[in-house]
Amino acid sequence: MATFVMRSGARLDFSALGFGSATFGNLGRVFSEDECDATMTRAWESGARYFDTAPLYGLGLSEQRVGRALRQRPRDQFVLSTKVGRVLVPGAPNGGIYVGTPQVRYVYDYSRDGVMRSFEDSLRRLGLDRVDILFVHDVDAPAHGGREGSNARIRELMETGGWRALDDLRRSGVVSAIGLGVNEWQPCARMLELADPDLFLLAGRYTLLEQEPVETLFPQCAKAGVRIVIGGPYNSGVLAGKATYDYAKTPPDVVARVAKLEAFCTANGVELRAAALQFVAAHPLVVSVIPGAASPQEIDGNVALMRAVIPPALWRDLKADGLLHPDAPIPLSRET
Repeated sequence: MATFVMRSGARLDFSALGFGSATFGNLGRVFSEDECDATMTRAWESGARYFDTAPLYGLGLSEQRVGRALRQRPRDQFVLSTKVGRVLVPGAPNGGIYVGTPQVRYVYDYSRDGVMRSFEDSLRRLGLDRVDILFVHDVDAPAHGGREGSNARIRELMETGGWRALDDLRRSGVVSAIGLGVNEWQPCARMLELADPDLFLLAGRYTLLEQEPVETLFPQCAKAGVRIVIGGPYNSGVLAGKATYDYAKTPPDVVARVAKLEAFCTANGVELRAAALQFVAAHPLVVSVIPGAASPQEIDGNVALMRAVIPPALWRDLKADGLLHPDAPIPLSRET
């Protein structure tokens, strides 16, 4: 556990390995309540104390399932984040990667009213009286058809009172921290110009496979005192032996790069997934890494991967071959 002080003065204790609950939204298949409860129990037993969810995940299912499990735990012993930017309304589900969802759909709304309604609805689904962190969800190009769409949503957030609502919640102590939860680094950099976030949840953009934020976003975060939660440490599966990258078929250039990474790992007696987890956790800006897990066994597997011994030679080899950014911190020594 590590303690970090937010702009509000609140102190939040993050476990290095947290729990991302997108799976609980019936990601790819229907999960039973017993499966979800068992996975949450094992996550807690393994030491996870940071949990992330969102209205998008199963159109409310994930929040309901996470909340049910956490209501049985002492409230001062965990950190919980959810997200705003989508409001759930009656209607046919939007479709996509979540199945067996409630008969509701999401609509984007980054206005003050939308943010407050999303937050209040999340509290009801969670069955809790507070969350610790609110992330603005998906003000990024993949969600909105390109950079122009992303910039329009950021303007909406800033000009229609959405960010002001979040700041008011933070100032009043209702939440401890605010920020963005996105799948690319550019919106985070823009928000550092416009506002004063505490944290970014960055999914899939700082991984063993790609480290562009080392020379773009992360120096700005370090200067501003902003911390990072890493989501998608396996790039949605390709670093864990699956054929998906950013939830789509892996392109040939990524397949080739992963093959090179895996060859170096094999030569050093290291599992690729272990290198992927430990690498991102080593950055000093990172407060927690939240790989998804679909079962207690996957929880145990992630814990074992974080504890696996990795010889320093692996990191030297990867840097020498240009597979890691020369300025990326490496595990243990955190030296470049």
